[in-house]
Amino acid sequence: MAHVVVLGAGLGGTLQAYELKETLEAGDKITVISNKPYFQFTPSNPWAGVGWRKKDEITVDLAPVMARRGIEFICDGAKRLHPDHNKIELDSGREVAYDYLVIATGPELAFDEIEGFGPDRYTHSVCSIEHAAESGDKWEVFCANPGPIVVGAAQGASCFGPAYEYALTIDTDLRKRKIRHKVPMTFVTSEPYIGHLGLGGVGDTKGMLESLLRDRDINWITNAKVDRFDDGMAHVTEVNEDGAEKKKHELPFKYSMLLPAFRGIPAVRDIEGLVNPRGFILTDEYQRNPKYPNIFAIGVCIAIAPPVATPVPTGVPKTGFMIESMVTATAHNLPAVIKGGAPFEQPTWNALCLADFGDRGAAFLAMPQNPPRNVAWASKGRWVHWAKLAFEWYFMRKVRTGISEPFYEKFIMKTLKITKLQR
Repeated sequence: MAHVVVLGAGLGGTLQAYELKETLEAGDKITVISNKPYFQFTPSNPWAGVGWRKKDEITVDLAPVMARRGIEFICDGAKRLHPDHNKIELDSGREVAYDYLVIATGPELAFDEIEGFGPDRYTHSVCSIEHAAESGDKWEVFCANPGPIVVGAAQGASCFGPAYEYALTIDTDLRKRKIRHKVPMTFVTSEPYIGHLGLGGVGDTKGMLESLLRDRDINWITNAKVDRFDDGMAHVTEVNEDGAEKKKHELPFKYSMLLPAFRGIPAVRDIEGLVNPRGFILTDEYQRNPKYPNIFAIGVCIAIAPPVATPVPTGVPKTGFMIESMVTATAHNLPAVIKGGAPFEQPTWNALCLADFGDRGAAFLAMPQNPPRNVAWASKGRWVHWAKLAFEWYFMRKVRTGISEPFYEKFIMKTLKITKLQR
């Protein structure tokens, strides 16, 4: 009997536990460890950031769901991983031994890398449901006395879709309240151009997103490096293509939300052979760590180098479709390794993003994620709004019921008609 521990219970970790339950032998044991007692549906956080969703609407208590599936669930934070001894030291002082480990922790949010940045200082966040709920509360205060807004993604950020989504959701909400004319908006991003998305663009995301921002009277600054935030002021340096300073900007705001850079969590950082200098887990083409062959990793916590350097550092996004392909590959590779064989399945690493703006939205699909691609498609319209609602409903149902079937592939085939796009 093998003991498999999944560290993390977000989108990747929760699905990983469900799929491993189907592929492992009946006698194998699965334990999930998470510092939160619930699963949170992160794609809905921009809605929570304007009060359109409450925490209990996009979270699922994991203990009863895992128990029904015969999976042990431990709600405790990871203090330190000891891969040479096959054990995890938890915040409570407890130690959990494993035969095989799947790391699915997600990232640590690096707000501290910029002075005055983050929900504990002068800006808001939608990176977690806790941050988004607080942002939603503060949003009501802002709307009672509106003023300038600065929104976007800081240097080193790797998740740009939610930045656009939140900016345009804010715009929609302000228009519904009939106060949009009182709110100058600036979109600040480390991307070399609007619609780059950390992917070199997908289809015509550049033209599409520029048009959306222009139509909604949102100014933008690209190649932007945030120097610091003061109370009510963002200090930003815009650079040229060679990285040389082009212009200094001082942007006043009464409300601001920028996505931060990510890094690996402290429990795994500085473990030689396991992580890169930013603390992201090193994996091969089978999601397996080269130094520790009994450790796999999936999701935002893994190391993926940007395909092309940009004047201001940008990371590579890991979308849900891409993460699910990592989950499925690991669910097949890990049982093969347990039986003494070799891993054989590689994830597809395709990227799908549905960015809802409250009344309509934009979607892009990159297959594979990095160019050259077999499919590079982008579209916009009211249908994206309805697709995102369906996406939320189906995925929450999947987590609550413990369904292990692949979700994104089914969603794409039925909703985006990908079979037609490939012809």
